[in-house]
Amino acid sequence: MRLNGEISHLLNEEVEEEEAEETVPVTSLSPPPPLQKLVVGYALTSKKVKSFLQPKLEGLARKKGIIFVAIDHCQPLLSQGPFDIVLHKLTGKEWQQILEDYLEKHPEVTVLDPPASIKHLHNRQSMLQDVADLNLSDCYGKVGIPRQLVITKDPSSIPDAVRKAELSLPLVVKPLVADGSAKSHELSLAFDEVSLSILDPPLVLQEFVNHGGVLFKVYIVGEAIKVVRRFSLPDVNKREPSNNTGVFQFPRVSCAAASADDAELDPSIAELPPRPLLENLARELRHRLGLQLFNIDIIREHGTKDRFYVIDINYFPGYSKMPGYEHIFTDFLLGLVRSKLKRCCFLRLPISNQSIFFLLTSTFIVLILRQIHAVFVCAFWL
Repeated sequence: MRLNGEISHLLNEEVEEEEAEETVPVTSLSPPPPLQKLVVGYALTSKKVKSFLQPKLEGLARKKGIIFVAIDHCQPLLSQGPFDIVLHKLTGKEWQQILEDYLEKHPEVTVLDPPASIKHLHNRQSMLQDVADLNLSDCYGKVGIPRQLVITKDPSSIPDAVRKAELSLPLVVKPLVADGSAKSHELSLAFDEVSLSILDPPLVLQEFVNHGGVLFKVYIVGEAIKVVRRFSLPDVNKREPSNNTGVFQFPRVSCAAASADDAELDPSIAELPPRPLLENLARELRHRLGLQLFNIDIIREHGTKDRFYVIDINYFPGYSKMPGYEHIFTDFLLGLVRSKLKRCCFLRLPISNQSIFFLLTSTFIVLILRQIHAVFVCAFWL
């Protein structure tokens, strides 16, 4: 079944550089038995295949019993496989329907990730709403989002809307739709009210937060976290706004930004966010977004130690340039299947066997409690 061009591919894959990093250790998983193979069907753009499915990853995967199989977009998905996992980065109503039909017939297959959850990140308003609702604050810091305003039409009304929302200039200008297209990655900085009326809605206006020109990319693969440091937009002197006017368009920051690994930076700027804070944030967002593969762009407000802002979230970012991504990703895939097997093992037992299991367990617990009680009684009388 040909998709007739209705499936829109996510373009402009992340271009990664060598970066400073911090990795949350991932428990090493031994490969499955030699006769057991984990089959991962993938539906990715050709650019994503080239950057992600590198020989080192495929070689390590084979050693661990994992086989990557390309999904043929011109053939019905139901006629392909069987798959244990479907890994994809495609969008569109038709593709979503194809996956839903497939899961209805094969509920045992894991899809990374659910299309409905991915779609949540295609709108920059809903993208950050979960972070705002979370309002994460603990002893390690506080995480929020910049104040922002959504504009859907009528550019001439933007200056008045900004005044009513009491947003401070300059404002970061981003397209409302974040679908991976070239347009969705356009980024501008508006310095004065006059220039706001020449913008092109629909868009999101975010208050610019000075952050020392450094952002932190937090890559998430299941429960594994890797943090890298990158150069970002430079700070702005907000006390002298007259020095800058108009709208300044930036190249795509993720592509143009260089690694800040070897740069001589102020320690207060270069210091990575506390790991416990990031673990808490990643855990909450995995649950709220329903995603396993994504990255978070975080900045620290300049002049503070523990005030952080999430400015962007991306699904299935470029992992290939992260040292050790092959081990992290293959361990993650194996962990998914093993967790599912553990959950299914007991449910597959006949009802009579389940009853016997509960009976034996309960009897064992009662006997142990009686023994403990007897010991205490003896001790009391002695």
